[in-house]
Amino acid sequence: MAVILETKDLMKDFGGFIATNHVSFQLEEGERHAIIGPNGAGKTTFFNLITGHLTPSAGRVLFEGRDITGLAPHKVVRLGLARSFQRINIYPRMTVFENVQVALIARDHKHFKLFTLGEPQNRDETAELLHLVGLDAEATEVAGELSYGKQKQLELAIALAENPRVLLLDEPTAGMSPQETDEAIALVDRITRERGLTLLFTEHDMGVVFGISDRISVLHHGEIIASGLPDEVRNDPEVRRVYLGESLDA
Repeated sequence: MAVILETKDLMKDFGGFIATNHVSFQLEEGERHAIIGPNGAGKTTFFNLITGHLTPSAGRVLFEGRDITGLAPHKVVRLGLARSFQRINIYPRMTVFENVQVALIARDHKHFKLFTLGEPQNRDETAELLHLVGLDAEATEVAGELSYGKQKQLELAIALAENPRVLLLDEPTAGMSPQETDEAIALVDRITRERGLTLLFTEHDMGVVFGISDRISVLHHGEIIASGLPDEVRNDPEVRRVYLGESLDA
């Protein structure tokens, strides 16, 4: 498979605290790649560096061979990298439908005006995205009043509005009940397959990680200590040492 996203010696120094330490990483087109590691390992910082929310202290980020290091987040998104966050990132006072419409307006580089929400093409595409993530029935509900699980579904629809080639999900099941987790992962599994998306995600639930990943990389103290197929990572002595006391068995 071709490499679609790559980091070379990526480093972030927060005034003497090294959050990521010369991380070199490759994401292959079409794969599902999990980034795991204990709390504070540098996973979210790594995502922030890739998506332009932080500027690296050193190193490079390449997308399809193009150097995007330090590129503004909205420009990174337009290239084809869409992302969700650990904390819900929606407009809580708007309806579910309007949240997705606004994302489509931003994608098409239009200025937000009330009349834009009424454009037929915009409305049709919004309806399609809500159907895709299973939120047809909630279209007219106020986003902030949805359950946590459905807010995460909405966030996924917003990310998909950008027509991404790579989808980055930061702890997609954090705070979910077991039932919500199962539903969320089934949804991500279906959508990535149907749309041929490349998936890069962080996750604390090892059942989820080993259930859908093609490859896994382990971050510890800002460094990748292992990377490979799920069984290779599961049986890696250094990984098991880092996770001592935590089960790596799905």
